[in-house]
Amino acid sequence: MTLATPPASAAGTTTASVEEARLDRVAPQEILRRSGFDSLAPEFADALAGADSFAEAERTVGRYGSGLWRRAVDRAQGRGSAGGDLTRDDDRPLYWARLTLTRELRSWKPGFGITEKGRTRLLDRLERSSRGQDSIRFPAGKGVKRILLTGFDPFTLDRDVRISNPSGATALALDGTWLRTADGSLARVETAVFPVRWADFADGTVERTLRPHLPNVDLFTTVSQGRPGRFDIERTNGAWRGGFPDNENLSRTETVPVADPATQPQWTSTSLPYAAITAASTGRFPVYDNTSVTELPAGADTPVVRPDGPTPGSVARAGGGGNYLSNEIAYRATLLRDRLGLTRLPGGHVHTPVLQFGPGNTDPATGGVTDPEFVRNRLDIIAQVRAIVAVAAAPQESSAHPSS
Repeated sequence: MTLATPPASAAGTTTASVEEARLDRVAPQEILRRSGFDSLAPEFADALAGADSFAEAERTVGRYGSGLWRRAVDRAQGRGSAGGDLTRDDDRPLYWARLTLTRELRSWKPGFGITEKGRTRLLDRLERSSRGQDSIRFPAGKGVKRILLTGFDPFTLDRDVRISNPSGATALALDGTWLRTADGSLARVETAVFPVRWADFADGTVERTLRPHLPNVDLFTTVSQGRPGRFDIERTNGAWRGGFPDNENLSRTETVPVADPATQPQWTSTSLPYAAITAASTGRFPVYDNTSVTELPAGADTPVVRPDGPTPGSVARAGGGGNYLSNEIAYRATLLRDRLGLTRLPGGHVHTPVLQFGPGNTDPATGGVTDPEFVRNRLDIIAQVRAIVAVAAAPQESSAHPSS
């Protein structure tokens, strides 16, 4: 595929993104170096330089993107070299290495013509392949349960650039693995990771990734980092964006933008077996059935917190999981479940505890990128998510959920 000669901005002078601009800080560079992921960008740049057509560049981008995802999964699951002294449970090398590749791709100056549209297509290919979004593969046949789980990138990086996200770490630890559910059944887990960016969600990245698989899975759960010291099974998700800045430092305060907004509900509900999950012994953190929401009651314009869920005719202002992208991915996934007619499919959102650094390492200005308690907390969260999923995937008396 040969594209027309591009304008100057498409010839490699595109400004680095807000996320890419953080790469040159000390902590990201240390994370890349101590995991061995610092070698990827120069290799990728050389490979791009050798591409003599758009089609070859696209193959190169796909190869490096999927290779990055597989390398991160293998590292997390103990295969191959760790590449350095950072523990294998660390999700941050994947995040920062992806940005080194997108920065190279954004500034790449090919010898052939490329339009801005073509570069955007390559960036999208790199994003999807390096997040596992296009490599979800479940085994065929009967007798095996299929579980789809999603995580997120680190976020609030201007507050502390060292931050890790336990949901992303969980996705790496569980991708392609097998587990025994609480009733002894064998289950295969496939995972993907999503960006913390409002625009990507508005562009349909969640639906594009999940739609091909939801009709064929036995359970799905979106996972994100939530409150300190606790897990939450979020009972209700709301159709509202609350405006907290994303990883591009952009804010959105609006109704969650979805296809066919005329039929869009204000609320969707979990179909995860929250009673069974909260009653089970899954790990050291308490697990709560969170039923609270914030709404505008019918005919009112002042937000009200409802501990027991929304009232009839109300307008959403926050689901149980708030009004950030964790709420939105849960809303989108459960709305997709309902629109596909999968009313008995167990699915919903799990909020993990906040991943905290150990005492003496809490100041981002002086602290190290890791410490023993930080690692212990992340490992415990990963193990507990796995246990929660095993409980959720066991047969329940009824998997039906309330209408939304």
